[in-house]
Amino acid sequence: MTTATLRSQRFKVLLAGVFSQLLCIGVARFAYTPLLPVMQQQSWIGDADGGWLAALNYAGYMLGALLAATVRSIHVKDTLYRLCLVLAVLTTAGMALTEHFWLWAGLRFLAGFSSSGAMLLASGLIMHWLIQHRQRVELGMHFAGLGLGIVLAAVAVEAMLVLSMDWQAQWWAFSVLAVGLLVPAWRWLPRPSTVVTGTSGDKTAAAKPPTHTFMRWMLAAYFCAGYGYVISATFIVTIVEREPLLAGAGNWTFALVGLAAAPAVILWDLVARRIGYLGALILAMSLQVIGIVLPAMTTNLAAVLLSAVLYGGTFLGCVSLVLTMAGRLYPASPARLMGKMTLAYGSAQIIAPALTGMLAEVTGHYNVGLWLAGGFVALGALLLAWLRRVDQTAQRLDADAKAAVYAS
Repeated sequence: MTTATLRSQRFKVLLAGVFSQLLCIGVARFAYTPLLPVMQQQSWIGDADGGWLAALNYAGYMLGALLAATVRSIHVKDTLYRLCLVLAVLTTAGMALTEHFWLWAGLRFLAGFSSSGAMLLASGLIMHWLIQHRQRVELGMHFAGLGLGIVLAAVAVEAMLVLSMDWQAQWWAFSVLAVGLLVPAWRWLPRPSTVVTGTSGDKTAAAKPPTHTFMRWMLAAYFCAGYGYVISATFIVTIVEREPLLAGAGNWTFALVGLAAAPAVILWDLVARRIGYLGALILAMSLQVIGIVLPAMTTNLAAVLLSAVLYGGTFLGCVSLVLTMAGRLYPASPARLMGKMTLAYGSAQIIAPALTGMLAEVTGHYNVGLWLAGGFVALGALLLAWLRRVDQTAQRLDADAKAAVYAS
């Protein structure tokens, strides 16, 4: 394979990851966020029901993430990845076919499962291909697809509202879009080969297991981060649309979240080099607190847009920093740590939307849920600040981050 051909192939492989994010995250998972207020206006669904459907979606994601972390065969992971692509299309179309709560619940659960294929399985398969072909392992472009997926969902719903399409027609339109996204996501990511060359260093890299103190406090902090993340991810469009002064700005606010999230991985990697992984994570969570609670403090449009930028620019950064820490602690098998971290992060994502939806139904607004989410993230940042001071694993990780450079 010539250098030019290899460069072209690398670009297509990375684009396959982007398209998988657009399909499984942007459509199958996050189309629900801008469509929720439309469905509430045109169907029977209430705040509590919307929260439970979101909780089931995140439960499906957690199951898929745990499965991705435990499967060792690269060929099985490839099969699961392609199954997730198909599920993303089918569950999107299924939402237009029924108004039965339990059928919706099953579809949202499977859609959540499919989103783990883009987030975790695709990243592993792309890393496998890059290592096999002696390419630099960089996943910033892949994870940028998550932010672009949010933008896609928000802009698509806004365009369909202009066309006066009802909620069912919008789900059908997303289904057609999903089919188009499936083709490059499927075809441009090659099937993995058995033999991987030039990775002996990765296989023999020594693990640096974290202390028990690090694991306990890190899991608690990541649970807090998961609680805060999911509230805005699920309800931000509904929250904005319910404010009379902000009506019509919900989808554009959600699009701004995606635009801010797209470069977040690269940005927070650079921040970590200056202040360490834990320092960057504390800063990201502190800024996220402001982004979460601003809509509960004011209905000023500029403040709400600032909230979207702060939230979008931090939530994906938190995930990428933790993924990087897992790779540092277990170079040969980062899934050993990510399985536990995903359980903490994901369990919060199941509890939080259901509780927030019920609170909103009782109070008539989402302010209590937003303050609760902001409080959890603030608590997580405090836990990390304490951990950074007292634990040797945290101090070693921060030192590693400050010394890290990209391979030339």
